[in-house]
Amino acid sequence: MDLVTLKSLARRRRISRRDFIGLAISAGLTVAAADRLFVSTAYAATPKQGGRFRLGLAGANTTDSNDPATWGTSALTNIGLWGATYNNLTEVAPDGQLASELAETIEPSDDAKTWVFRLRKGITFHNGKTLDADDVVASFNHHRGADSKSAAKAILSGVADIRADGKETVVFTLTEGNADFPYMCTDYHLVIGAAADGKIDWERPVGTGGYQFVSHEPGVRMVLKRNPDYWKEGRAHFEDVELIGINDVVARMNALVAGEVDAISRVDLKTLPLLQRHSDRIAIEEVTGTQHYTMPMFTDTAPFNDNNVRLALKHAIDREALVRTILFGHGVPGNDHPITPANRYYAADIPVREYDPDKARHYLKQAGHDTLRVDLSAADAAFLGAVDTAVLFKEHAAKAGIDVNIVREPDDGYWNDVWLKKPFVMCFWAGRPTEDWMFSQVYANDAPWNDTHWKNERFNQLLVEARPELDDNRRRELYREMQLILRDEGGAIVPMYANFVFARSTKVARGEAIAANWELDGWKCIERWWFA
Repeated sequence: MDLVTLKSLARRRRISRRDFIGLAISAGLTVAAADRLFVSTAYAATPKQGGRFRLGLAGANTTDSNDPATWGTSALTNIGLWGATYNNLTEVAPDGQLASELAETIEPSDDAKTWVFRLRKGITFHNGKTLDADDVVASFNHHRGADSKSAAKAILSGVADIRADGKETVVFTLTEGNADFPYMCTDYHLVIGAAADGKIDWERPVGTGGYQFVSHEPGVRMVLKRNPDYWKEGRAHFEDVELIGINDVVARMNALVAGEVDAISRVDLKTLPLLQRHSDRIAIEEVTGTQHYTMPMFTDTAPFNDNNVRLALKHAIDREALVRTILFGHGVPGNDHPITPANRYYAADIPVREYDPDKARHYLKQAGHDTLRVDLSAADAAFLGAVDTAVLFKEHAAKAGIDVNIVREPDDGYWNDVWLKKPFVMCFWAGRPTEDWMFSQVYANDAPWNDTHWKNERFNQLLVEARPELDDNRRRELYREMQLILRDEGGAIVPMYANFVFARSTKVARGEAIAANWELDGWKCIERWWFA
C-alpha cells in the first residue's frame, strides 16, 4: 500500500497506529518516521491554535502596494492580504462550491439583473468598526470610478448601480443579467475594507479577516498576527504569520528542507524527487485546477497581426514534449484557450492542436514568409520552467523555419516591465472559477488585462449572449464556440494546463479537501491550516 493511501486512511481514522506503522515500514519508512507520519496525519483533523507560520513564496515583487486595485501576481499581497487580512462577500470553498462569506444570504431577481446581498450581523473590522453596507459600497466603488486603473474595473463594468438598503443590505443592479455574479464577488481585488466618509484608506490594511496586518516590505516579507475576534469558527489558528518572498526556486525548496519555512509555493517539478526523499517530514500537495501557461502576442503588432503567423507559431510547438519535460507529467497539453479540464464548460471534444512543422511552414507561406524571426521575452518569474519552455519552443520552431530569439528578462519587475509591455512574452494564469470571468478579464475587447490586444466581434457577441443564459446546454454551446474561436484566431499560445504543486512540512496540517481555484489551498492556507 502506498503512503498516499495510508495517509488518507489515517486522516479518516480508518486504520490503527500499529497497522499504519507496519504498512509504512513495508513502504520504506523507518519506525520513527512512520510514527511521526501517523501522528501528523491522524490528528491533523483536530485544529490546534498557536505557532508562527512561515510561508516561502514565489512571485514577490518590489513594486507591490497594499491597494487591492493594483493586485495582480504578487503572492505576498494575494495570500497575505486577500487570503488572510480581508474577506469578500463570497468565497470558493475547499470543495470548489460557491459559499457565502460576509454575505449571509444572496437573492437574485428572475432575470439575474438585480442581486440583493444581506450581510452577516455583528462582524467587526480590526479597528473595531462594525461592518455595514456602506463599507461594501465604498469597497466596490473603489474599482468603478472613471479614473480607476483597477484590474477589477472590467469585471464590474456590467454593474450599473450599487446602493445600501439600510445597514445590512446591499443591492447590485446590473446592466444585463449575469448568472455568475456571486462568483465574481470572490475576485481577489474585491475585498471589503472599512469605509470612512465613503472612502477607504487601503495603505494601512484594515479588514475583517482572520489576521491583522503588522507590516509589509514589498517583495521581501509581510507579517500578520491572529485576529482574536475572528468571526469564522474553526479558522485562523496560527498565532502569527510571516510571508517571505523567495523567488529563487532552489532557495525556496532548500528553505523548506532546512526547516526555515513551513510551506512553499511552486515546487520545482524538475527536482521534486529531492523533496520526496523527505516524505517523513515534507508533504507534497497537488491539485488539478484552472492554472495554465501562455505565450501572448500583441495582435496589433507585426508580425503577430497576421493570424497566419499566429497559426504558424501555434503549430510549431510540441505540447506533449513540454508536458513531459517542463511539467514532468503534472498537467496536460493546452489548446490555445484558457478554459481547462477543471472548468465546468471545458470543450473536451475540440481536438488538441498537434505539433506539425509542415503546417507551420504552410501558414508562414500564407503570410508571405519563407522564414520568420521573432523575439520572445522570458523569465522564470512568469512560471517555473518558463525559460526552459522558451528554449524548447525555439528548438521546435526551428524545424518550421522560425527563429525564436529568446530575450532573457530579469525576474524582479517582470510583471511590471515586461508583461503587457512587450509584444511576445511568457505568462501564466491561475485561471478563474467561471468561463465568463476568465474571458471578460483577459480576452474581451475592453479587458484590462487583454495581453494580446485581441478584438473579435463574434467572440464578444457570444460573451454577452452567454452571460445571462440560464439554459445549461445552450450556455455550453456558446462557450464551446468561444473556445474554438480563441484556439483558431486568438493571440495566445496556450501550450500547457498545469497542476498546482506545492509543499508543506508535515508539522503543518490541513483539512480533508484542498481548494483548487488557486495554489496553496485557494490562497487561503493561512486561514485554513494549522500546526498538528
